[in-house]
Amino acid sequence: MKEVKVEVIGPEPPCMRCQAAKKAVEKAAEKLRQAGVMVNIEKANIMSKETVQKYGVLVSPAIAINNTVKIMGRVPSPEEVEKIIMEAAK
Repeated sequence: MKEVKVEVIGPEPPCMRCQAAKKAVEKAAEKLRQAGVMVNIEKANIMSKETVQKYGVLVSPAIAINNTVKIMGRVPSPEEVEKIIMEAAK
């Protein structure tokens, strides 16, 4: 089984758009789990010094996969997230 780390980056407490982005990731993860891809979902606070140092200036919501920001400033569809995770799992 392949494992992919997905970070949903946003403020704490999460805004509506960040919550929608997280739901899209969770929906994609659930579907990919059935395909044999393990998705480890984490939440990163955009206001923390560590997150800013790691990824640079960010616009929320952002989604990082295996420590690389793939989506920034918009809510992706679950299908889009699924496609990006599948590419990372190859």
